[in-house]
Amino acid sequence: MSDETGQRMRVAEAAERVPDVVVITGMSGSGRTQALHVFEDMGYYCIDNLPPRLLLQLSELVGINTGVGRHLAVTCDLRSQGLFDEFADSITQLREHEISCRVVFLDTSDEVLMRRYDENRRRHPLAMPGESIDRTIARERTQLGAIREAADLVIDTSRLRTRDLRARLRRAFSELTDQQLMEVSVFSFGFKHGMPVEADLMIDVRFLPNPFYDPVMRTLTGKDQLVSDFVLKNPTTEKFMDAWQRLLDVAMPGYVAEGKSHLSIAVGCTGGQHRSVAIADATATYLEKCGYHVSVSHRDLALANVRTS
Repeated sequence: MSDETGQRMRVAEAAERVPDVVVITGMSGSGRTQALHVFEDMGYYCIDNLPPRLLLQLSELVGINTGVGRHLAVTCDLRSQGLFDEFADSITQLREHEISCRVVFLDTSDEVLMRRYDENRRRHPLAMPGESIDRTIARERTQLGAIREAADLVIDTSRLRTRDLRARLRRAFSELTDQQLMEVSVFSFGFKHGMPVEADLMIDVRFLPNPFYDPVMRTLTGKDQLVSDFVLKNPTTEKFMDAWQRLLDVAMPGYVAEGKSHLSIAVGCTGGQHRSVAIADATATYLEKCGYHVSVSHRDLALANVRTS
């Protein structure tokens, strides 16, 4: 079995197990908002603090049950018994409409919760007048006991870094691999038009032979085959591309492991017309072959002195 075939099979298997709706709940201060951001990065339609009775209505509104492949993630504050009963009824309604649902409960130790509230100097949302933070947390934990027991997935965030929480949720609820989830933007630019401020990685290719000095190629661009061949088939470029790709082979998995959702790679030459365009396109092609989701653009190509015939 080829790597490409195996990857397609893994994605198909993930698509079958990913639910239509994910409900995130848990202890206040345990990371519900951060978790919702992870689902947003995965392409879910996300709503914060949704009353449970609206689950079915919202699912139908965003087209969950229309076969379009869209998924919904919501956070629900379920600290009262009445809301828990309402939530249980809402889950039943979803299943009656053949909409799959999983509940994620985020838990955190009392010690860590007290430290977080102390460090952030925030008042606990359940605190009564004169009530200590430890008593408030204990009361909330009691109210959430039945919800925790009914949850499909319980994650303790006491010692969990944000990137580790992201990885846990992605493994459980994404149809794509972590590599495919990272949006990679590759773009060319010309230094004479200004340095890009948004780049995570930037490479300067002004050391490569410049097609500008050939009268035939001067008014062409790096997207023209003549220029592309001139740039990419040069022995210096071939050595550079080998080193550049080996660097990407090291750096890209590191960015994926860090949970980076978007990576911007800038390739610059003098005017952003010839060398940077050819190298940016070649870089994007290489990353696509490696399984990354890549878009490519050429920032300064419209400013170039290009042949119009």
